[in-house]
Amino acid sequence: MNMTARLSSVLLLCVVAGFVVVGGSSIQDSSALAADMDAAANVLAKLDDDWSAAAATRDAEKVAAFYADDCFAYPPNEPAVHGREKAQQVWAAYFAEPSLPISWKTLHAEVARSGELGFTAGTYDLSVKGPDGNMITEKGKYLCTWARQKDGSWKAVHDMWNADSR
Repeated sequence: MNMTARLSSVLLLCVVAGFVVVGGSSIQDSSALAADMDAAANVLAKLDDDWSAAAATRDAEKVAAFYADDCFAYPPNEPAVHGREKAQQVWAAYFAEPSLPISWKTLHAEVARSGELGFTAGTYDLSVKGPDGNMITEKGKYLCTWARQKDGSWKAVHDMWNADSR
């Protein structure tokens, strides 16, 4: 084998070895990334469950603290609102009705590969006294988009919920 052929073979072997090493490390990195995303998704699910517990206190300010300053909330049968203050007003109106308990349960949470956005989705239950004095129970679903803030915390940026059909 002449020197040029030998050099080409060595170069080819180095390139193939480089692909194997890079490919191997990217497989490990993707496993670590998946574990990190699962951990972050668990953080979001826990945060969402904490938010539901805050709603049980009927404290609109405490509930609104889970929103980003520039959030959007999409309550059912009402116009969307922009900003934490407006979202707090939506919750204050809900809590003004003394018979209204609300709770939700996260069924799924996921974080994007970037680690900067995630979502939670689940179901909610609420009850309210109707005009005739009888309790009306509503079951529904929600989808919330979360964004990682500059301080590393997560805040809700888009929050939408609506009732299941009856």
